[in-house]
Amino acid sequence: MTDKHRGARALADLRTRRGWSWRDLTRALRDAAAQLGFTTIARSDLENLRRNVCRWESPTRPTRPDERYQVLLGYLYARSPAGGVALGSGSDFAYLLEALAAFGVGEDRLRELSETIARTVAFDTGRSTSLPAWLSPTLQADLAGALVDPDRVGEDCLVQLGHAVTTLAGQVGQVPFARLQVGLAPLVESCHRLRAGAQPAPVRQQLAAVAADAFALAARVAFELRDDQAAVALYGQATKAAGELPDPWTVAAVLTSRAMVTYYATADLQAARRLADAAARHAAAGSSVLMRARAAALQAEMAARAGADRRALPALKLAWHHADADTNGDPASGRFSEDRLGGFEGVVRLHLGHVNSAQTHLERCRDALTRPRDRVQRAIVTADLALARLRGGDPQTAAQDLHECISLTAATRGRVATQRISQVRSALNPWRHEPWVAEVDDHLHTVLLA
Repeated sequence: MTDKHRGARALADLRTRRGWSWRDLTRALRDAAAQLGFTTIARSDLENLRRNVCRWESPTRPTRPDERYQVLLGYLYARSPAGGVALGSGSDFAYLLEALAAFGVGEDRLRELSETIARTVAFDTGRSTSLPAWLSPTLQADLAGALVDPDRVGEDCLVQLGHAVTTLAGQVGQVPFARLQVGLAPLVESCHRLRAGAQPAPVRQQLAAVAADAFALAARVAFELRDDQAAVALYGQATKAAGELPDPWTVAAVLTSRAMVTYYATADLQAARRLADAAARHAAAGSSVLMRARAAALQAEMAARAGADRRALPALKLAWHHADADTNGDPASGRFSEDRLGGFEGVVRLHLGHVNSAQTHLERCRDALTRPRDRVQRAIVTADLALARLRGGDPQTAAQDLHECISLTAATRGRVATQRISQVRSALNPWRHEPWVAEVDDHLHTVLLA
């Protein structure tokens, strides 16, 4: 038996210990998905879910449960058949971790999973989600009272709620997206329930700002988890909340994110361009020059992808004009920078055929993205750089860059970078018999497709 076969046997043992059939487990998974906010799984057909379970337990070609299902299985097996929490040695949860380890899940991921599940089940309220999970004790207490009477939510509670959203946003690239969704679910539900109240205008605006950030982040995470229907709905809610604020730069921030997600989810360039244009209009009326720069950069990228160089280059010039202005105290500080704009310029130049210039800008951008939270973006930029090298006649260096991109994407599971890897690998097909392309394929299958 291979390690994967041992993992498959362990998952089957766990299920049968509970007296569950495949259909029993699929029902339990779907119920858990509804509780934890995994809407795609919660809406899935039971037969489709059953097929997933069968593939995990296959005696011939078992497949590893993905990040979402690892969380759901952990949530189910963290409770004993009698209903108590059991996470220690000898528990079903500990046996699940052994099964996942056999499937090749690393120690860091297993530790993150354990922490996520421990925090979730320890505070499970039995309502539609585990509302207190992931929240500080002070926020738990304040929020519990506010949810009973949303009209009386205080500013201190909203400050803490906003901090919780910001903290999760800072973990993008460091924590698997499935686990971020578990953390976001109670925050999103809290915002929904609080917005059903009727607070005084200053508190209402503060709540709208927190909700806009929470909904937009949840939309991004839903996109990464390929739940595009949920992403669209959440972006709509984020836009509505942001529209209640006096400064329209927040609407622009939501729309720029939605434009990029729309393009990468649907390849509908026209829809993405309409959203980018709307973002630019709101940014122009807002106080953030950084958001004006981001919106203009996005317009430039969409125009370049459409081959409209007469529109792309002026938009790019306008983006640099805004980025070069005084940005001290800008409300969008931390959301955009000249380094990020360099990445946009690299993509624009790449699609307009300016390969040498594209390589220069993309190299600079990649080298500036050094923080752990930058890993998702660094993977995307590195893939773009690989494509620029390839189009510049240096396929072997492109393959070297692709190795870095594959490693980063294996750690983050970023959806856009995964798309880019496929694009660059396809472009390497003329050299498929070269040993350095075979090494790329080995790396790809070992860490991403295993």
